[in-house]
Amino acid sequence: MSASLTLVIVMAVMYAAGIYIMLERSLTRVLIGFLLVGNATNLLIFIMSGRPGSSPIVTGTALDDTMVDPVPQVLMLTAIVINFGITALLLALIYRSWWLAQLGDEGDTLTDEHAAETSEDSEITFQSSTDDEAAVQASLDASEQGSDDDSSGTDATDRADENQPSTTDQEGGTR
Repeated sequence: MSASLTLVIVMAVMYAAGIYIMLERSLTRVLIGFLLVGNATNLLIFIMSGRPGSSPIVTGTALDDTMVDPVPQVLMLTAIVINFGITALLLALIYRSWWLAQLGDEGDTLTDEHAAETSEDSEITFQSSTDDEAAVQASLDASEQGSDDDSSGTDATDRADENQPSTTDQEGGTR
């Protein structure tokens, strides 16, 4: 396929318009300009891909000269995906700048009401962790006192009997 003059003119106009629009200061115009430049690049790849032919699907037959080169098609698909990703990023930036513009002088600062709620929540969390530490310490103290009481009144044979597993008969009694 020889490059159609119409496609070349459309591509040139898209490049020119895209670059002109991208030079504006608004992020929305930068996005529109970027989309125009991306589509113009796809047209450039399409124009430069060569003459038309049969599809580049390889079957059991030998490759013939009528098949189209698949590389430009792959490049176009890659350009479309990259264009889509950068468009999503620019849309996120546009939304974020709009959101910050709507907030005015406050910006991302927390309000006093939210700060009070946060301080109350952190105080409750700190108090519960202090209570937990006190409960753990009390149980440790109780276990130390219990082990001191047990060791004074028992001898080695009693402790050996405690370590032996008890056997139960079929009626549930211990032997």
